[in-house]
This record gives sequence, C-alpha cells and structure tokens, in this order.
Amino acid sequence: MNRSERTARITKTAMLAAISLVLVLLIRIPFPPAPYLEYDPADIPIFIGTFAFGPLYGIILTLIVSFVQAFILGGNGIIGFFMHVVSTGAFVLVAGHIYKRKKTRKMAVIALICGAIVMTGSMLLWNVIITPKFLGVPREAVIAMLFTVILPFNLLKAGINAFITFLTYKSISGFLHK
Repeated sequence: MNRSERTARITKTAMLAAISLVLVLLIRIPFPPAPYLEYDPADIPIFIGTFAFGPLYGIILTLIVSFVQAFILGGNGIIGFFMHVVSTGAFVLVAGHIYKRKKTRKMAVIALICGAIVMTGSMLLWNVIITPKFLGVPREAVIAMLFTVILPFNLLKAGINAFITFLTYKSISGFLHK
C-alpha cells in the first residue's frame, strides 16, 4: 500500500469514527428492564470499517470510539471504555477474521452471527466480573440478571447492529474502496 492509499484509509477510518460518535450522541435507547443499559448504533460504522479494512482497523476504530465516548462524551469512564472495548473488540476480531477469508454475502452473514455470539458471550462473563463493582451490587444479583437482562440486551444490541451492517455495507463499501 502506497502513501496515498494509507492516507486515504486513515482518513476514511477517521470518518467512520466520527460517524460512530455522532450516532451515539443522536441515538440512545434505554433497555426497559435495566435503563442504565442503552442501545446505540455506534458499532455499525466500526463493523463496516472492519469489513472494509480488516480486523486491525476495526480494533483501532473500537479504541478511538470507546475512548472518546467514555471520557469526552460523558460515558462511564474507565468502566465504559473497558466494557465497550471488550464487547466490540470481540465482535470485530471474530467477524473481521471470518469475513477477511472470503468476502461473500454468505460469509458476511456467518461472520456477523459469529461476532454477535462471541460479543454476547463475552459480555456475560465481563458483566459478572465488572458490573458488581460498577453498580455496587452483589455478584449474585448480577448472576440473577444474566439471562433476563444481560443476555437479551447484548443479543439485541449485537443483532440489530449486525443486521444494519449487513443491509448497508455493500452500498457503503464502494465508497470506502475508491
């Protein structure tokens, strides 16, 4: 990749990060069983960037967006940063590596489903570890919420973002690959 291509890719990555941050500012929908959990579409540009440029760029996008969201846009500080990085990072690594092997519609579906499953599973584990400290509740209370709150929320968030990524990626990828 020559200097001009690198510059273009960095610029497009920055643009995707900016879109992600605008989306999180504009769209935040509380999850009724636990209003401190909010759906936002900020991962969609990250997933699109991952499919377009690979998992490394997806991780870079995740780190940038998570940092700005957690520390500048009024997110949950270090806990919010960490949880966003591990959840979105898990998705990006799995989906990005699968899609990178063979860029077809079928492989995109498989990659997005696998990413959503790994993201959701990862968040079950990390919520048991982190949420008791963050919310100041006993670990048993978090474990009791695993299948009634945490699992449905993460499946819903990952599923919606993966579905929208699937619907929009091909139309956006032409621009990203110019």
